[in-house]
Amino acid sequence: MEELIKSCSEKMDKAIDSYSKHLNTVRTGRANPNLLDRIEIDYYGAMTPVNQIASISVVEGRTLVVKPYDASTLKAIEKAINTSDLGLPPQNDGSVIRVSVPQLTEETRKSYCKEVSKFAEEAKVNIRNVRREYNDILKKDKTIPEDSQKDLLDQVQKLTEKMTKKIDEIADKKEKEIMTI
Repeated sequence: MEELIKSCSEKMDKAIDSYSKHLNTVRTGRANPNLLDRIEIDYYGAMTPVNQIASISVVEGRTLVVKPYDASTLKAIEKAINTSDLGLPPQNDGSVIRVSVPQLTEETRKSYCKEVSKFAEEAKVNIRNVRREYNDILKKDKTIPEDSQKDLLDQVQKLTEKMTKKIDEIADKKEKEIMTI
């Protein structure tokens, strides 16, 4: 039964890791190479993330420099950044692409905070789905004594509460980061 709780914990941890990675793509007013994580281009017939076909670095705190490993992908990367939902215009100088990250306005900061809250709620739903899955497993297993079953259900609930609290802490930290000028 401890295996079951451990498995449940691992699934919940994966949901939190996924949430944290997703938060890295939300702008905070500072240049961050993770901003381009969601952008993909068609590279020899396969959709490939930009960070796998180019080096992305931060210059002077507000500019991302994208240097493709294969110069023939420069135009495709520029087009993908242009058509993305980032709203950041790329500047192609023939060998690298520069993406300036401007300071966020108050209104933009608030909309990004709403986005963080939405992502947090989605992560909590994922955690609750894991809880429901393991509760169903425990309730259907007739080999577990009733007292043990209640203890295990209790452990799953406590784990769920711990993980949702962790999500809230991560979201609060990200919102503070966004609202900091």
